[in-house]
Amino acid sequence: MRVLVGGGTGFIGTALTQLLKARGHEVMLVSRKPGPDRITWDELDTSGLPHCDAAVNLAGENILNPIRRWNESFQKEVLNSRLETTQILARAINKAPQPPQAWVLVTGVAYYQPSLTAEYDEDSPGGDFDFFSNLVTKWEAAARLPGESTRQVVVRSGVVLGREGGAIRHMLLPFRLGLGGPIGPGHQFFPWIHIRDLAGILAHAVEASHVQGVLNGVAPASATTNAEFAKAFGAALGRPAFIPLPSMVVQAVFGRERAIMLLEGQKVVPRRTLATGYQYSFPELGAALKEVVA
Repeated sequence: MRVLVGGGTGFIGTALTQLLKARGHEVMLVSRKPGPDRITWDELDTSGLPHCDAAVNLAGENILNPIRRWNESFQKEVLNSRLETTQILARAINKAPQPPQAWVLVTGVAYYQPSLTAEYDEDSPGGDFDFFSNLVTKWEAAARLPGESTRQVVVRSGVVLGREGGAIRHMLLPFRLGLGGPIGPGHQFFPWIHIRDLAGILAHAVEASHVQGVLNGVAPASATTNAEFAKAFGAALGRPAFIPLPSMVVQAVFGRERAIMLLEGQKVVPRRTLATGYQYSFPELGAALKEVVA
């Protein structure tokens, strides 16, 4: 298959590209800069969709960039980087004389309202209670295609664990120094997935003709609290992990609205993901973290 990947140069895109190529697929990237085996977003928008069997969009500004202040300007950047790229791809697919077989978008579990008691599967309501849930709603709506000529899949991802980037990159040093611990109260849920499994779910969505609709991109054992995650991460490194990061510090760094993503969480289960037949490489947290820090 020939797969077009938007935002394919980042943490998730690199892992997905490596996996797809290992499975014998050809990959073309859509990025801001031209290069070998890639086209730019402007070229895609003006020249249309190059021939491909599947398209995946991973593009989007990093919401939890600690050096960016959470102001109106950055909020627009976060929103537009997701909506505009998704709209460009969806428009190109819709206009293509030979549309791809599959169109896959990665969004987030921020669609579901944080709760200490509720459990969310792919059919659970959400998407209408704060900036981030509304962002996911608009993002997924931007991807929607008329008709059924192309399979449409949305993967709502949890926190992605991997040695090359994501949350672990920011947490590794303090935890290695024995200065890690839970964020805020620690009892909030921490829906997670290993990078190899997120890439695996995306490849599964591309390849398997029966997969469509929403899939939760979280591990089966993702009903983990933040305190449990911190303890397991410390154990994987052979370090104590009992020094909490106070809520007020998180709010000072990220802003009160953005800090919700770290201080509150959701219990998300991958019911439909499992029902499609996807086999997880890292269903348990301990094994996932050992691989990440190895």
